[in-house]
Amino acid sequence: MREKLARIGFVATRLAGTDGVSLEAAKWSDVLTELGHTCFFFTGESDRPAERSYVVPEAHFEHDMIAQIHCDLFDDYCRTETTSEAISDYRSHLKRELHAFIRHFDIDLLVIENALSIPMNVPLGLALTELIAETRIPSVAHHHDFVWERARFSVNAAEDYLAAAFPPAMSSIHHVVINSFGAKQLALRTGMRSTLIPNVMDFDTPPGTPDGYANDLRTGFGIGKAECLLLQPTRIVPRKRIERSIELARKLDMPSWLLITHDAGDEGHEYQEYLAEYAEAVGVRVLFAQGRFGHGRGLTAQGDKIYSLADAYQQADLVTYPSWVEGFGNAFLEAIYYRRPLLMSSYEIFKTDIQPKGFQVITFDEFISHATVCDAQAILNQSNNPEDMLQTNYELGRKHYSFRVLRKRLSTLIEQSFDQIS
Repeated sequence: MREKLARIGFVATRLAGTDGVSLEAAKWSDVLTELGHTCFFFTGESDRPAERSYVVPEAHFEHDMIAQIHCDLFDDYCRTETTSEAISDYRSHLKRELHAFIRHFDIDLLVIENALSIPMNVPLGLALTELIAETRIPSVAHHHDFVWERARFSVNAAEDYLAAAFPPAMSSIHHVVINSFGAKQLALRTGMRSTLIPNVMDFDTPPGTPDGYANDLRTGFGIGKAECLLLQPTRIVPRKRIERSIELARKLDMPSWLLITHDAGDEGHEYQEYLAEYAEAVGVRVLFAQGRFGHGRGLTAQGDKIYSLADAYQQADLVTYPSWVEGFGNAFLEAIYYRRPLLMSSYEIFKTDIQPKGFQVITFDEFISHATVCDAQAILNQSNNPEDMLQTNYELGRKHYSFRVLRKRLSTLIEQSFDQIS
């Protein structure tokens, strides 16, 4: 067994904020650091330590030219010559920067967070593929979701790029997926094997008791003491089906608010506009609170408090998670970790990978039924004491999705990644 302490370079379009990729990458880097490795970060945006970050604006999917390239590739079946030339130019630029990152920090191994999975930045994916081919540097491609799982990529003028780099089939890349469906589809579509490492939380270190920082959270947002706070801790994108949460709030027949902590992300703002109009039409009070919640606490430019996601969970009466598709489900794990009752849809990965383990949550399929509303009301009215259920869920989380599980799997993964090119 190789016992090499490595200098590990994480690569992503963005490593900042509360999106699932950034949060899971942070957990991986924390565990790898505990194991004695040293982690560095190549990205278009970073909230990691500045002295270990290598920020290249063109690596971000929101960079003006990268976004323009993306629009031309995924709006029809034909791209312009100008787009092809721009992709070539940015691929070369990003590859030079990746080489410089590896030299500057003396990187031994790359961990690539979704940049070889979803084509949000095609030049970056191509640059990574070429760099790995040229250097044979040991690499782990951590796939949170794949291009074939997103309908918005089905019409494209990028078939050659997708085949080459999303994901690439190379002997020096060790592929990691977060669910069993991803492993099966990767094998069926590409013939590539993968390792399954689910998302995790640090269940061996329980969350601390509220320290008073968020005592003003409800009053600050105008939420009365006797009113229910429903928490939607996700990005505002259509696949999250947030209209189901609004529907629940309408049917509860009790004063309530729906608090949405994240922003619209990379899919535009039309869905948020639709939700605002729908909520107003049915008389549901929704707080679009992006900018007021983050991975950690702080202050906005205007001096308002920024609360952590932990603060949001600890103030919530019920977590809503009505997504119709998820790669794994960070909001599920977070609700279990913070011991909050959870109402969620039975999306495919939950049904196949998670639910069989025995978790107790309120589930629905296509719509919010009368029975679903009654179950939620029983929780909110405390007529159904949830404490035993919440503790059972926590213990199941500790068994299956703890840092202890991640630590064991990453130890093996790092050894295999070096052995793979020996």
